[in-house]
Formats: sequence, structure tokens, C-alpha cells
Amino acid sequence: MKAAVFSEFGGPEVLRVEETALPEPGPGEVRIAVRASALNHLDLWARRGMPGIPLPHIGGSDIAGTIESLGAGVDRRIGEPVIVDPGLSCSTCEFCLRGEKPLCATYSIIGEHTDGGFAEFVVAPSANAYGIPAHYGFAQAAAAPLAFLTAWRGLVSRADLGAGESVLITGASGGVAVAAIAIARHLGATVHAITTTENVERVESLGADHVWDRTDPGHRKALFDATGRRGVDVVFDSVGQATWHENVRSLARGGRMVVYGATTGHEATTDVRHVFWKQVSIIGTTMSNRREFEKVMKLVFDGTLEPVVDVVWPLERIREAHERLENGQHFGKIVLEP
Repeated sequence: MKAAVFSEFGGPEVLRVEETALPEPGPGEVRIAVRASALNHLDLWARRGMPGIPLPHIGGSDIAGTIESLGAGVDRRIGEPVIVDPGLSCSTCEFCLRGEKPLCATYSIIGEHTDGGFAEFVVAPSANAYGIPAHYGFAQAAAAPLAFLTAWRGLVSRADLGAGESVLITGASGGVAVAAIAIARHLGATVHAITTTENVERVESLGADHVWDRTDPGHRKALFDATGRRGVDVVFDSVGQATWHENVRSLARGGRMVVYGATTGHEATTDVRHVFWKQVSIIGTTMSNRREFEKVMKLVFDGTLEPVVDVVWPLERIREAHERLENGQHFGKIVLEP
């Protein structure tokens, strides 16, 4: 089969589209004929070199396609359109037994710890293959899972964001951030967003109430003034080091900062006085459990939440796709089709 493979870590130049062995589904697994797969920053980190990445490697955690072959013990319909819940866990530990597989000590992600969807075929557990309605397009479906499940768990389950509250979403042109804007609006929250100059109007078009240009040196003061000098109830951040201090300062009393990434660096300094005096919470989050996945995907498929697709390119443009994501030239999800 055709696949985008890297056999060493490095820049986009290590990616090659070549013929590889067709994966065989084991017991409880299905082989999926990939129709679309979307990029995430996870794919960049894996390509650059992360602990646990097997080589040679096929990336791609956001996968949509049709069931093509069944492993032993699987009762599914051949040709069924599906997306893939990318989270894998042991199913037997204390966290898995209470339905919290992202906390499993052996938690892993399809496309990171196993081969993923930047290929013509991929193998996944049958339980992770979730049906797509007949009316829903594969490219749009592939743009949804990781972004929406991460944003839903972060804003709903972890931050408990509610109607009438306010949220600041940083890095607002990325896939998870775009999903977070849609979810926050659905919850009835006031949305503040920070993005690059060229994406201000695009983020405004998604329904954010206030959009700030990160290159404007006065944007944090403008944010503070817009909240009546109160601050926001929730900060939803993947930027990490570069914005950490200002994010903590932007929180209202009793506020919550939810962190799901660290694209500018993983070491940050916190003025602890802001934490205890304003009684704020700093909360980590990643991926989702099955209940959260199913809840948010139902909202996607019924049109309540709409993924934003940046471009749809053939798999042969995998290097260009990585460069586009790495350089921040995207708005929404970059989708590849084999």
C-alpha cells in the first residue's frame, strides 16, 4: 500500500511517500480503507523525535474511511463509513475500569505510538471505529476527532465552563482552538481569542466575541478592559511558555487555566501569589474518554459543531502539509487524502 513514512527524525525532508506492507487486522481489530486523515501538532513532534515513536513510522491520528477487512471475533459491516477514536488503553487498570482511559499508565495514541492514517489502509481496534452518518463527508469527519475531543474534555469536563462565563482561547487559528471557540459558543460563554494578525477576521467570523492580535503590545490590557478589569473565568491554552505568565494574570478570581499543549516550550515560571491570592486552578488535560468522544461527535454529526477545514491535499503533499502547519500558515485542519 501507499503510505507517508519517515525512517529517521528530522524536518519535513525525512517524509517519503512509498510502498509499504499492507497491515493485517488481529483479533478484535478492523482494517480501514483510509479516505481522509488530518494533521495535528502531534505529527510534527513525532517527526522531530519523541520518546516511544517506532521507526519507520506512519503518522496520522485523525482518520476517516470505510471498514475493509475484519479480524477474528469482529462483527461489523464491510464498507461501513467510520472515524477512529485515536486513544488506546489497557482496559483493565483502575482508570480504564472507571472509564478514564486518558489516565491509563499505558495510554497511547494511534499515529503516535502505532502506525496511523497517512496511508491507504490502517488497522485499529473495532471498538475505536465509530460510525459516520451517510450524509457526512470524509474530509470534514477527519477534521473533527482529536481537535473536538480535546477541546470538549478541556472546556466541559475539566474546566466546567458554563453559560455566562468568559473564556480566553490562545493560538486561536489551530484546530483544537477553533473547535474550542465552537464549543464555548455552544455552552453560552463569552469568547475572547488571541491569534495572528492575518487570522483576526477569520476568528471573528467563527463567532468569537473579542479577537486580539497577538502582535499588538496592548492586547492584554485591551482584554483586561473588555472584561471590566475582572479577568476571564477560563483560559484555554496550548502555547505554553511564551504566554504562561500573562495567562495566569488574565484569570479572574476563582478562574481556571486549562493547558493542553506547549507549542512554544514546556518550561514556564508562575508567580505563585497570583495562584493562591486569587484562588485560581491550573488544570492539565489531554484527549478524552469514550463518553466525551461520543457526546462531542454526535454534536459534530448533527451540525451543532462544525469542523473547519483549511485545505484538502493529496497524500503526496505530506511534506508541504507539515511545512504549512509548522509555519502557522493554516487556519483549521489540514486534511490529506491517499
